[in-house]
Amino acid sequence: MRLSPRFAPLLVVLALPLIPAYDDAPDTTKTALHARVPVVRPFGSECRIRVEGSYVTAYCHNPYPEIDRVALHIECDRWWDIDSDGTRVAVGPTQTVRLAGRCWKEVRSAWVTHRR
Repeated sequence: MRLSPRFAPLLVVLALPLIPAYDDAPDTTKTALHARVPVVRPFGSECRIRVEGSYVTAYCHNPYPEIDRVALHIECDRWWDIDSDGTRVAVGPTQTVRLAGRCWKEVRSAWVTHRR
C-alpha cells in the first residue's frame, strides 16, 4: 500500500509532538556530554603491605577526592592461630593511614579491602 503525497504534511504534524523537546532531555550532569556514558570516578587507596615474621603492617594512601574505608585482613598459617579482620578506617583525600595486626606464628596471607 502506498500513501498519497498529500498525506505527508499531515504525518509530520502528527509526529512532531512525539519528539521530545530539548528541555525534556535527561539530566547530563553525571554523564559525559556527547556519549551519554556514565562518568567513572577513580576510587580506592593505594595500599602497601609488609609482612615481617608474624607482624603485618599496611600503609594506605588515598589520592582521590572521595573517602575510602579500608580494613586489614590477616590469615594465619597455623590451624589453631586465629585469623583477624580489622575494623574499617576512613581514609580521607590525600591522607595516609597505618593498619597493623599479627598472628602468633607465621602469616599465610594479608590483604586490604576497600569500601566507599
